[in-house]
Amino acid sequence: MQIHPSLASMRGGLIVSCQALPEEPLYGAEIMARMARAAKEGGAVGIRANTPDDIRAIKATLPNLPLIGLWKVVVPGFEDVYITPRLAEAATVAASGADIIALDATLRLHPEGSAAELIHSVKAHTGKAVMADIATEADAMAAIEAGADVLSTTLSGYTADSPTLDGPDIELVARLARRNLPIPLIAEGRIHTPEQARAALDAGAFAVVVGGAITRPQQIARRFAVALKSV
Repeated sequence: MQIHPSLASMRGGLIVSCQALPEEPLYGAEIMARMARAAKEGGAVGIRANTPDDIRAIKATLPNLPLIGLWKVVVPGFEDVYITPRLAEAATVAASGADIIALDATLRLHPEGSAAELIHSVKAHTGKAVMADIATEADAMAAIEAGADVLSTTLSGYTADSPTLDGPDIELVARLARRNLPIPLIAEGRIHTPEQARAALDAGAFAVVVGGAITRPQQIARRFAVALKSV
């Protein structure tokens, strides 16, 4: 397996996704930087962050912690493909300090062609490692062929050709791991508990990304509230 230098220290560890949308209570670059610092103190080996402002703030706070950057932008006509959809967003993410650039690598049509074309362009123009956010095995194999440096199961459950699950798609992780992939595979998406994170590693993931279960208090509180109502 070829492991890009920016990924080496993340093997077997927890990557925390520190993201908040404008309508959320914790929205703001300074808050996300503090969240990232708390995640590092809790044992995170990397951070995943959205928007140039948040990326800059987190990198300034934690300059030595690997940072996976992305920029969620809705392009008219391509509303479903919003994770770093074009080269311009990727270039800005790179300039903001991200070590790795995450982008939608599904087989859906992208604003500037295909995911493969975007992967080629991003690597050529930024020199950064590319994380391919995939939903299916077919997405994964196409991303590898295009030159992605790492896969993440981020989009499983969010496309028409992937299963809708309450928890993580551990089966997708296991199926991909059995292929002896040439690049690392990261498990991401709806990982709510430490047990699920452990299961993803045991299924063959290189590392695990956890977001809302750690960094979105409204989601955490909602799970408790729902559990109490069901008693």
